[in-house]
Amino acid sequence: MMRRMLAGLMIAGVCFGGAACSTAPTTEAGRQALGLRVDETIANFKKQDPTLASLFESAYGYAVFPTVGKGAVGVGGAYGRGQVFEQGKLIGYCDLTQGSIGFQLGGQSYSEIIFFENKAALDRFKSGEFALAAQASAVAAHSRTGANAKFSDGVLVFTMGEAGLMYEASVGGQKFEFMPL
Repeated sequence: MMRRMLAGLMIAGVCFGGAACSTAPTTEAGRQALGLRVDETIANFKKQDPTLASLFESAYGYAVFPTVGKGAVGVGGAYGRGQVFEQGKLIGYCDLTQGSIGFQLGGQSYSEIIFFENKAALDRFKSGEFALAAQASAVAAHSRTGANAKFSDGVLVFTMGEAGLMYEASVGGQKFEFMPL
């Protein structure tokens, strides 16, 4: 657990702002490894909440971030890399960066899936104009949360903790970058 916390702090520190991290993996092996982690993440979300299976089928698109590393000592940052799907087909890669300031201490890693209700919401994500506002909230994936979850402004966000301890756990202030295949 401590190793994952430290990894989250290092990833967030090194990649904050996207300056040191590429949106897409640079090697074929890296792309395959990310694809396997994305598949595993989707399976874990569906196992945790079987009602999410219908969202994967009905949503116009979705972005999957297998691991988002987040760390903070007063000033915080987070980074994650993922894949984007449109109508069930892989269309590109994405990354997520987040910055925050305030009373916060620790590190954590979590998985995140963003569902897009329609083409307009996915197009906004792909254009680089998409960001989750500071007051945005995510639904913690657990049994049957997907059955009652509602889209807000065309998006629905689910998170699942992996490891770590963090005082302050929100998805607000996230920015995204998209790179087509």
